[in-house]
Amino acid sequence: MHILFITDNFPPEVNAPASRTFEHINHWINDENVKVTVITCFPNFPNGKVFDGYKNKLFERSKYQNIEVIRVWSYIAKNRGTLKRILDYFSFAISTSFFGLFLKCDIIVATSPQFFTTWAAWFLSKVKRVPWIFELRDLWPDTISTVSNLKNKNIISFLHTIEIFLYKSANSIVAVTNSFKENLISRGIKHDKIEVVTNGVDLDLFKHQTNKSLIDQLNLKNKFVVGYIGTHGLCHGLEFIVNAIPKIKHPNVHFLFIGEGATKESLIKQSNTLNLNNITFLDMIRKNDVPKYLSICNVSLVPLINDELFKTVIPSKIFEAAAMKTPIFLGVEGESKEIIKKYNAGICYEPESESSFLSQFDIIYNIENYSDFQQGCENLAKDYSRKNLAYNMLEIIKKTNTAFKQK
Repeated sequence: MHILFITDNFPPEVNAPASRTFEHINHWINDENVKVTVITCFPNFPNGKVFDGYKNKLFERSKYQNIEVIRVWSYIAKNRGTLKRILDYFSFAISTSFFGLFLKCDIIVATSPQFFTTWAAWFLSKVKRVPWIFELRDLWPDTISTVSNLKNKNIISFLHTIEIFLYKSANSIVAVTNSFKENLISRGIKHDKIEVVTNGVDLDLFKHQTNKSLIDQLNLKNKFVVGYIGTHGLCHGLEFIVNAIPKIKHPNVHFLFIGEGATKESLIKQSNTLNLNNITFLDMIRKNDVPKYLSICNVSLVPLINDELFKTVIPSKIFEAAAMKTPIFLGVEGESKEIIKKYNAGICYEPESESSFLSQFDIIYNIENYSDFQQGCENLAKDYSRKNLAYNMLEIIKKTNTAFKQK
């Protein structure tokens, strides 16, 4: 079975979609009956600048750690500005639709968060007469209308119409949360075509450790380190966190923000305006270095803005921190909060509520049963092993392919 996988993000990019796709495929290709080809763009997320060693060419075929990868041209824009991002996404879909015509495959998988990738999958599936699977990582276009200036009701309604059409057209849908599945069912999508494969963690990469040299290097000895590693985006609510830092009463607390994104420059300016000396901003790091930095954090910060939409998401940061036995300080409601409470893997606060943030921070700072949190993290990570989840998704792909052939 030859799988054509369409994704806008892929390593060496280090965001959640890139990691999930790479780690899943890395397990799938261990099956001698499975071949995978990835179509993606040239790596540029989140700064809209092509990574060193790459050029934004029309077409390039290569291998990334034994995975066959085809990179195609797209209009590259920073992860900010609605119109430019849409042009970025749409151009990738056009390039994929064209070059995909020349590739043989048995089934197509397209992943959001931007659903223009699924337009290409739908088109190619019709031309090639093969099934396709919609991997639903985000309820786009709801997300983009939440965090951007796209408020035109007619445009949003049009995008929703296309969204529903694509859900109905797909032979199967793989949602990353149960909330996404419930959302689709409430909108008329048949429940039996929707499967849930959550995000998870590579337990071979994320292992509990302590890195004393890094603590010394960053001058964090005897500090209570609150770490945030990931995209500094419009939906993460990091401005709220920075504003709250001066009101934390504990003198040895230090915040460590690692990554890039649309709000990073403004966050640095904000911290300078507040004269904060207990926050460090570092550039984006390689995926393989994330465990090293998580190992020096006392807690892992996982925030999102206060919006109903984000009650349906489960940030992958939860699973990575859990695998490192780093308790989670969660500012997300809904399914994410239920997971943290179920496993006793950290403390939750109300998103963008300063009083809740400060009172709950006092609790996690003074907690006596830290080892209990670490045990909860370990249990959580084991139940969300990326390897097991990857094979669950592969079985869905095989089942979908077989069902299509039997029609």
